[in-house]
Amino acid sequence: MNRSAIPNIRQSAIILCLLLLAVTRTGNAKQPNVVLVIADDQSWFDAGCYGSQIVKTPNIDKLAREGMRFDRAFTATAMCAPTRQQLYTGLFPVRNGAFPNHSKVKPGTKSLVHYFQDAGYSVGLCGKKHFGPTESFPFKTVPKQQLKQFIEQSSPFVLVYASNSPHLPWNDGDPSAYDPESFELPPHLHDNAETRAALRKYYAEITDFDRELGELDGLIDAAGKVDDTIFIYTSEQGAQFPFGKWTCYEVGLHVGLVMRWPAGIEAGTASSAMVQYVDIVPTLLDLCGIEKPKGLDGNSFVEVVQGKTDVHNQYVFGVHTTRGIILGTESYPVRSVRSERYKLIRNLNHELEFQNVLTAGDGSSYWSSWVRDAANDDTAAELVGRYLKRPAMEFYDLERDPFELNNLAENPTYRKEIRKMDGVLKAWMKQQGDRGHETEMTVKPHRTMQ
Repeated sequence: MNRSAIPNIRQSAIILCLLLLAVTRTGNAKQPNVVLVIADDQSWFDAGCYGSQIVKTPNIDKLAREGMRFDRAFTATAMCAPTRQQLYTGLFPVRNGAFPNHSKVKPGTKSLVHYFQDAGYSVGLCGKKHFGPTESFPFKTVPKQQLKQFIEQSSPFVLVYASNSPHLPWNDGDPSAYDPESFELPPHLHDNAETRAALRKYYAEITDFDRELGELDGLIDAAGKVDDTIFIYTSEQGAQFPFGKWTCYEVGLHVGLVMRWPAGIEAGTASSAMVQYVDIVPTLLDLCGIEKPKGLDGNSFVEVVQGKTDVHNQYVFGVHTTRGIILGTESYPVRSVRSERYKLIRNLNHELEFQNVLTAGDGSSYWSSWVRDAANDDTAAELVGRYLKRPAMEFYDLERDPFELNNLAENPTYRKEIRKMDGVLKAWMKQQGDRGHETEMTVKPHRTMQ
């Protein structure tokens, strides 16, 4: 063999190896598109694929049959602006600066828009923003009437479709499709006519959101891009009912998450791995073969997606502030840590009463009915009392008590576990630069209802 040909052979071999590596990392020689569909205030269990026997979500359920359902996915804050900005940046709320509601990240913070644009992607947003500043989220605005054109483009794309449903007011969808008398209510909700009427409208709007998701999926199919697209549905955070939105309880922080990608995700699978919204950006970058930036809080769960493991985070975290919320308590910081089985919640200014726009009257009428019934109904009185007045510490065994009805913080049996998890929470807060109540007081006081 001619010795001069050896370097060329070696060079060709190196190039081939790099190409094979790219194919292995992405599961496809062509970089996949990404579609991220976000509901607005939908409790994770209010979908058929998560076990609901009531809510009609045929398109979400179809997506789950065709992809992977995550049974332990979490946001760190059950409020819109902090949730979306942690999802887009891969950074927890206090660290990125957007921990109150209606807040913005710190200047200079980058998001998935930058990372994918730098890799040659077109990155668009259709729907709700609820973030800032613009420099940190330089999405291309995609009106609904231009979705088809955006999807049919030749370059790879990321599309965030952020619905306004099922956020209050619940006036979309067809409530007549639901019979409130047939509902079986979860134990964290007081069962009366007003609650059932509210649920009826809320469920109808979830079904209308499901229609939106199905129509968008139809556009992907019509463009012949199903196999080339990582399609994600997520529920954002718990609905605007007590113990959901604006709390660190499971109903608030636990989210629905489904991912479909025929080229890289096995259909009809489910994972119990604990994943967080901050993990999604690094995971998508891995799946698309894009180098991850340093310094993110999230960690890629690509091996979970690939079916190689069912384990990811040992702990997931929660952070909530009422300061800055419309009609919220002047200062009511809440922090939480969750393991696979247990949840510890710290109410850092528990002497005050917990309040928000729900307790002040959010237009749904059901809360006032709870207060009315509490005068003569022990169950209603207990729920109202638990929501408004909380102890310094709460500790729950989620395996036995998934709706967190039995606080075990004073039970000596759990003293060792409580100390361990409290130490984990304090270490995380320190790493995040979170000084608890002191951090809460840096937020401008809440504004009044307009």
